[in-house]
Amino acid sequence: MLTISNRGKQMPASPIRKLVPYAEAAKKKGIKVYHLNIGQPDIETPPMVLDAVRNSTFKVLEYSHSAGNESYRKKLVQYYASVGISVNYNQIIVTTGGSEAIQFGFMACLDHGDEVIIPEPFYANYNGFAVAAGVGVVPITSHINNGFALPPIDEFEKVITPKTKAIVICNPNNPTGYSYSRQEMEQLRDLVLKHNLFLFSDEAYREFVYEDKQVSAMNLEGIEDNVILMDTISKRYSACGGRIGALVTKNQQVLDAVMKFAQARLSPPGFAQIAGEAAVDLPSDYFDTTKAEYKSRRDLIVKRLNAMNGVFCPNPGGAFYAMASLPIDDSDVFCQWLLESFDFNGRTVMLAPATGFYGTPGLGKNEVRLAYVLNLGAIDSAMDCLQEALKVYPGRTNK
Repeated sequence: MLTISNRGKQMPASPIRKLVPYAEAAKKKGIKVYHLNIGQPDIETPPMVLDAVRNSTFKVLEYSHSAGNESYRKKLVQYYASVGISVNYNQIIVTTGGSEAIQFGFMACLDHGDEVIIPEPFYANYNGFAVAAGVGVVPITSHINNGFALPPIDEFEKVITPKTKAIVICNPNNPTGYSYSRQEMEQLRDLVLKHNLFLFSDEAYREFVYEDKQVSAMNLEGIEDNVILMDTISKRYSACGGRIGALVTKNQQVLDAVMKFAQARLSPPGFAQIAGEAAVDLPSDYFDTTKAEYKSRRDLIVKRLNAMNGVFCPNPGGAFYAMASLPIDDSDVFCQWLLESFDFNGRTVMLAPATGFYGTPGLGKNEVRLAYVLNLGAIDSAMDCLQEALKVYPGRTNK
């Protein structure tokens, strides 16, 4: 009898997308579903980015260089300079989305059986990339009561072993929205130096920090060879379907290794590189408008959540996600119930259970992630649904 690989069996399903069949069934019944479950913005992709693709005049859609078009990589040098990061185009490898940057980074830097430490809750797909690379994930718990700040460095020290090869962060964070301070980033730098570790920094939401400035791992002094930056245009320009990202590092050995993986997959998407190159030329105030819109959405969703009986939502400093604790027994059951068994005036809301963002079994049972990627009116209506749902949910706890 043919069997699939152990790797295939161990590969986790997406905790964010697993409820899609229930949402589809609800829609077939005529129920309107507000999608706060996934980071798909409703902000329009900039027209000049789409026009660059539409107006392309080449006659053959050729392979690009495996590292990405040189013209695009040189444009990315300009982009990074604009946010205070100094690199040259040979230190950038264009990838098929930020996902491939993560995967290439893991495969190039980590051996089977190595371990990475990740503050939890964390982006669920890190688990999948770790399984694919044969790498163990060691979670360090951050807590909702202090807004998911970086756990104490002592907690990291406790789990560092000879197998530990890297620390992975997302800054600002998906799913919590937390933005690490300079002090926290410098603590990580010192830890990385002390134990000679890689620091993988996922900075997909760099532009969306609302009160302070994002502190990039690329600007931490003394660990230039340790830092692997993972990046993407998906959220920055509301171009999730473009599937174009980048791995950036000053470590030449890592670049040489990643390049071999890049050559094996031949080249990143051609049309998306054209889009990404055009995006670098957007007006300097482009992000001001977008960030202001997300900030107003954040302020509304946090205000509405904290006004509900038994609900607590810390104010996220960045990205476009909020984590909230609810007076419920089981977030997986609750999120499915919202789609299967509840509606308020023909409407309901789709959320992401927080259990899928924790590596420690049992955590996140009373927490959900909400992506404030819809307009203010839709967020208000979604919060009306959630407020009413919490009043009648059979598994409500006394809070």
